[in-house]
Amino acid sequence: MTPADRLHALLAASGLPHAVLDHAEAVSGRDAAAARGTPLGIGGKSLVLKIDRVGLAVLVVGSDRRVDGRALRKALGVQRYRFLAADELEALVGLSPGAVPPFGRPVVDATLFVGEDLLAREEIAFAAASRTRSIRMASADWRAVAQPTVVPSFTVADTPLSETPLSDTPLSDTPDADDRQPPGSEGGG
Repeated sequence: MTPADRLHALLAASGLPHAVLDHAEAVSGRDAAAARGTPLGIGGKSLVLKIDRVGLAVLVVGSDRRVDGRALRKALGVQRYRFLAADELEALVGLSPGAVPPFGRPVVDATLFVGEDLLAREEIAFAAASRTRSIRMASADWRAVAQPTVVPSFTVADTPLSETPLSDTPLSDTPDADDRQPPGSEGGG
């Protein structure tokens, strides 16, 4: 079975309401929200990482948020992690960037983590193991089906660079090399 088959089987077996949305190809959370016609704030993007003492992990992050490396290390109690490159993602998960759904086992062979902040949202929309198909459902229902490990929030607002004045970006907050989210590491959310 493909990840898409496993995802759709899991959702069908749950009996929980969800909408399947077909749309134009989208790789980023912003692109997915625009293609779906949904608010950016309900998007849940999936970031796939290798984490010390955990192994392969999927982090679910709001499409309007980005990972704060220090907060992530603290939330997970680890020192080192790294985002998968696109070729690693395809080899280890069987999906391309922008297609990873916010699920761990049995959909994706990885541990699933979500920050408390995302669970406060009423709805979530996410890639359905495809860049052209998404799922939209109540966040509480997603949590019941996905069964993520809930950790303290590890994200900050993701303001596009064009909206961030340089004077507001202190040099001391430059992320470590491991904290940079490479293009292609996220699932469309």
